[in-house]
Amino acid sequence: MSNAPFHIQDDHTGTELIVSVGGSEIATYVYRPDTPRAESPKPYLYPLRTLSGAPVGVFRPWDHRWHKGLQMTWSHLSGQNFWGGPSFDPGAPGHGYVWRDNNGSQLHRGFDRLDTEGSDATVTERLEWVASTGESWLAEQRTLRFHSADPARGIWALDFSTALTNAHTRTLEFGSPTTHGRPNAGYTGLFWRGPRALTGRGIIGQSAADDEVMGSTGAWAAITGEHDEIDGGATVLAYLGGSSADVPLKWFARSDPFACLNPSPAFDEEIKLEPGHALELRHRFVFIDQVMERAGLLPIAEEFAL
Repeated sequence: MSNAPFHIQDDHTGTELIVSVGGSEIATYVYRPDTPRAESPKPYLYPLRTLSGAPVGVFRPWDHRWHKGLQMTWSHLSGQNFWGGPSFDPGAPGHGYVWRDNNGSQLHRGFDRLDTEGSDATVTERLEWVASTGESWLAEQRTLRFHSADPARGIWALDFSTALTNAHTRTLEFGSPTTHGRPNAGYTGLFWRGPRALTGRGIIGQSAADDEVMGSTGAWAAITGEHDEIDGGATVLAYLGGSSADVPLKWFARSDPFACLNPSPAFDEEIKLEPGHALELRHRFVFIDQVMERAGLLPIAEEFAL
């Protein structure tokens, strides 16, 4: 059975790409966002929808305004914050978060490939990561591959891969709040924040569930639940993927107090990247138009395994 074709259209403002299947818009890639500097401006995918048009993402929630659908981030990068919001400092009062003038930006520098039609539609983009000082720290080549749209089963998939090349004159240290002293707060890298309706629904892991997924190295993890406002539900399945670094990928994943899936490249161990060297990452997300139990999810997880 052949997959349904994707269609990608530029909105003609030079700010976003709209991705659709069969006339239904399933994703918008905002590559030149109008984002406050305190939220570390970066491209993001939002809205995100299943093939039926149901929401599977959230934008600027009240608790973390810098969370925007699905986006590539970095919370601790040699003292810079490409995540957004305050930075974690173990010496700071309260919970250890403090606002600093260290929010960097990811700037779109052009598309090298832009497929507008096909069962596989690929976007390859060049970006520059600029520190709060105005210095260029990273040159990135990012690829988004939209594929496997199956209306009969209500499934589509996104592959995300990136090569981050150190454009600085010194070694860069890629970390997270956990590498800086906060337990089980290893969020960094490609981060998905789910809609409020999926909060508190639990996590299905390859070999674990709920809190056992946090910090684990299982090949995949999923969050499932019923929608608000409309009938039915959805499942978001994510794969840990691969990294060129020696540091193992680990999950920052939970459904309470909010739903998120984040294959973290530096959960509890820093990555040191020398000038001119590249950090390569690859991940996959699968969006399913129904609530899935573990038994039904297992064959799909095997089918889409990286």
